Amino acid sequence: MLYNAPPLDDHSALIRDNLYLVDILVGRMVTQVPSFMNKDDMRSAGMLGLIDAANKFDPSKNILFKTFAEYRIRGAILDEMRKLDWFSRSLREKQSNLSRTMTRLERKLGRTPEEEEMAQAMDISLEEYQQILGEVSHLGCVSLNETLDNSEDGVSFLDALIDKRSDLSPASQLENKELTKIMASILQELSEKERLVISLYYYEELTQKEIADVLEVSEGRISQLHSQALLKLKTKVQMRLGNRE
Repeated sequence: MLYNAPPLDDHSALIRDNLYLVDILVGRMVTQVPSFMNKDDMRSAGMLGLIDAANKFDPSKNILFKTFAEYRIRGAILDEMRKLDWFSRSLREKQSNLSRTMTRLERKLGRTPEEEEMAQAMDISLEEYQQILGEVSHLGCVSLNETLDNSEDGVSFLDALIDKRSDLSPASQLENKELTKIMASILQELSEKERLVISLYYYEELTQKEIADVLEVSEGRISQLHSQALLKLKTKVQMRLGNRE
């Protein structure tokens, strides 16, 4: 049975009252997307996501519109990023190879593999491995903002990492807290530099250039550490949740 869609005036009100969400999500994601996508691109895509959310919102599902809209806005921005990035298919194949290799080594070794072990398993040099990490760095934004179960009201890796979604339903808040506990435990398994990069990037909201200045290394190396840290986080979370084969 079809639900009764809100009147058009209600759609307009939903959009008007939640315009601030677009700016919030753009501000959160702007440092995580590649340079070919600017704030105007993100805002335009985010607005389309908000309009789509207003048109498709179903109050009968007992989901807050804010939660539903955040998912749609975030997804619209990521979709636009994929459209703008003509090289994304090749990069995604590289990222998938990294993920598969890390999962395989994690199970074989019973611990997180070192960079040298990853390179050896992929039959490439350490320098080539680190270069690939740098190439796929912006895809971390995509994977981190995707929900764990691909649902419209699910918790994303970013939500679990920064734990800011206090407006969720009690059940979703409980799920978020559990994921945050898992994430906190996994963060302790990262290297000291990886933990510091994650902390400065997502909690202190520094740019990669600012983090590079703090750690006195190149911005490229920060990009590599960031990519590897996200790869480890996602691999370990998915393995603990039983989402991997």
